[in-house]
Amino acid sequence: MSALASGVGSMPGTDDREYAEAVRVVLGELSLPHVPEMPGRGAGASMTGRGLAVVAGLGADLQPAGWRLTDAPGVDHRRARSLLAQDLDQVEEQAQGHAGPFKAQVCGPWTLAATVEKPRGDKILSDHGARRDLAQALAEGVRDHVADLRRRLPGCERLVVQVDEPALPAVLGGQVPTVSGFGRLRRVDLPEASQALEWVLTAITEAGAEPWVHSCAPGVPWSLVHGAGALGLSADLDVLRPEDLDHFAEFIEAGRTVAIGIVPSTEPGSVPTDTALTERVLRWLDMLGLDHEEALPRLVVTPSCGLAGASYDWSRQALHLSGVVAGHL
Repeated sequence: MSALASGVGSMPGTDDREYAEAVRVVLGELSLPHVPEMPGRGAGASMTGRGLAVVAGLGADLQPAGWRLTDAPGVDHRRARSLLAQDLDQVEEQAQGHAGPFKAQVCGPWTLAATVEKPRGDKILSDHGARRDLAQALAEGVRDHVADLRRRLPGCERLVVQVDEPALPAVLGGQVPTVSGFGRLRRVDLPEASQALEWVLTAITEAGAEPWVHSCAPGVPWSLVHGAGALGLSADLDVLRPEDLDHFAEFIEAGRTVAIGIVPSTEPGSVPTDTALTERVLRWLDMLGLDHEEALPRLVVTPSCGLAGASYDWSRQALHLSGVVAGHL
């Protein structure tokens, strides 16, 4: 069995026609296709907007400073939910008969808490009760989301839900700014951070999908992510630290999945060859001290995070390169 190829999630584009094309590309180029995210269409299609579209039982609206919780869903919140439903309609239409694995993405509880405000201002992250309620509402919404995906993709043999947590290191390090920008919010303790993430990952598992956690930020506490119940880790190879090697090696040895971003997300001056990228993956496995034949079936090759900022041509080439490298492996 060879490695799989997938994308982190985002794709360039600004309208429904380009979204339909993005779905066609991921289905054609990737052995682990995914629900494309196209944040160029506005706040409702951003990571935070998509996350709020999944959350159950909480309303939100878009203010000049960003997303804020409200007593009932505002017009922008309703648009975000409608846009997600339209996108899934497009995926369902084009993926008819798809029997292989498939992946969807959702914003994680800590990144949502760091980017959404409470009804009376300041971020949800500043309030212990509010961030607990948000995490539980996200867990409940994810259950419904997985059920919807299962209905739309009845032949899918393996459904993955990737929880995106780019803000997790900042949350744990007390580096998230207050609304005013003049201060920093108090750091969240590790047990609380683990529990909220575990609620969401457990909901994914109980709904019949495989929970992964992705972060493109340096300094992610991968041991915490592992302990919260993640069955897959996803990160850009360039941001991993030497001290992360043991965590990833142990994860693979435990029979779990690792997705590594190695293809540049924006077109470089010198495009790397598939041979050079393949050799880089193999060198990384050597650094982990793992046998290639045992590790490769646990690997997923992806572009680096940030493909939404690429040109259309490069986004397609980056996904194609990921597929070719996975095939070599």
